[in-house]
Amino acid sequence: MRQLFLTWTDVDALIDHLLPQMRGGFDAMLMVTRGGLVPGGILAEALDIKHVLTAAVRFPASEEKMLAWPTFLQFPEDELLRDRRVLIVDDVWGSARTINTVRGRTEAAGAQPEVAVLHYKPTESLFHSRPEYFAAVTDQFVIYPWETKRSKMDIRLMAAMPG
Repeated sequence: MRQLFLTWTDVDALIDHLLPQMRGGFDAMLMVTRGGLVPGGILAEALDIKHVLTAAVRFPASEEKMLAWPTFLQFPEDELLRDRRVLIVDDVWGSARTINTVRGRTEAAGAQPEVAVLHYKPTESLFHSRPEYFAAVTDQFVIYPWETKRSKMDIRLMAAMPG
């Protein structure tokens, strides 16, 4: 599979492409962890969304995973979503299992969700629906700048400056 390595400049360009698509204001943002945290933070700032929430979903890793029921590791209480226009943000729409699980639960809470992603992969999607907002269409494996390999060994503590 071909890989697409992005820089922070590439991400800025994708965000710049997304922003003009978004109509009206949103009452809240729901970022899907972990991929939606960085683009969600940038979009929340640009759109001045102050009510920012997170959702974490896990699907079992098994041979029957397409039939598996997801586990919500984290999801806001219904009253935080009810009667709000909610922008759900993730980095990529691939199979779309996670993001559509989040969308469904957001709708069940009484919200009006709309989905934004940086990359839409229609050939991988298991759903006929698509995100309301996307910056690019691809069939490549996307590697975002925040996905670079880092470890605790990369962190260097600075000595305190003498005062």
